Amino acid sequence: MFAYFQRIREILSQVEELESTSLAQAVEILSDAIKKKQAIFIFGASHAGILAEEMFYRAGGLVSINPIFGRELMLDTRPISATSQMERLVGYGQLLAKKTPFKAGDVLIVHSVSGRNPVAVDLALAAKEKGVYVMALTNLTYSRATKSRHPSGHRLCEVADLVLDNHGHIGDGACQVPGIEQPVGPSSTVIGACILNHLVVEVSRNLAQSGLSPVPIFYSANLDGGDDKNRQIYETYREAIHYDL
Repeated sequence: MFAYFQRIREILSQVEELESTSLAQAVEILSDAIKKKQAIFIFGASHAGILAEEMFYRAGGLVSINPIFGRELMLDTRPISATSQMERLVGYGQLLAKKTPFKAGDVLIVHSVSGRNPVAVDLALAAKEKGVYVMALTNLTYSRATKSRHPSGHRLCEVADLVLDNHGHIGDGACQVPGIEQPVGPSSTVIGACILNHLVVEVSRNLAQSGLSPVPIFYSANLDGGDDKNRQIYETYREAIHYDL
C-alpha cells in the first residue's frame, strides 16, 4: 500500500551513499560562490522547472539563487504540448542565456532528467562560454539510454562540470503496477528537491562555520520582522541577486 514511499526511501538511500562525493563538491562550489558574492542560477524546463521555483524566494532558502524562467516552458503554457516542442528547439537555450546576466565565476544548476533536449544543453554550453560553472541534476541511467537531440550529439551530463545523479528509473516512473506497462509515480521532483535542499542546508552550515555573517537565507515574510531582515540581507548580497524583493 505504500510502494511509492518505500521506493523513494530506497532512492534517497542510494543518493546519500553514491552521490556523497559529488554533493560535498557542490557544497564547496556553492559556498565559495556565495562568499565571493557570485550569482547562482537554476533552470529546468516544464516539470523540471518546478525545482527552479522550489529554490527561489522562499523562507529557509538561499537568497542568491536566481531562477531562469522561459515563458514558453512553464506549465501554464497552452497547449501544454508546446513545452515539449520548445525544449527541443535548437537555439532557444542560447536565447535564454543572452538575457541572463551571467558573469565569470557564477554557478548554473541545470535540472533535466533525461538531459537529452537542446534547451538544457544549449543553456549549459552558453553559460560555460561566459566562465560559469555548470552543475547538472539529471538521471544518468535514463540519459545514457537515450540519444541526444542536440546537434552536437552531447547530453547535459557530458557538458556539465559536475553531475548530480537522482538515481531514478528510465522514464521517471518509480513503481510498477500489475496490468500497467508504464511505471507510475515520478520520482525526479521529490528526489531533486531533497538533493537541492540538502545543498541549501549544508552550504548554510558551511558558511556559518566559516564565520560569514549574515548567511544569505530568507526569513519568513509571515513572521514579525521578517521583511526588515530580508531587506538587510538583500542589501548585503544585492550584486548576486537578479530579481526584485
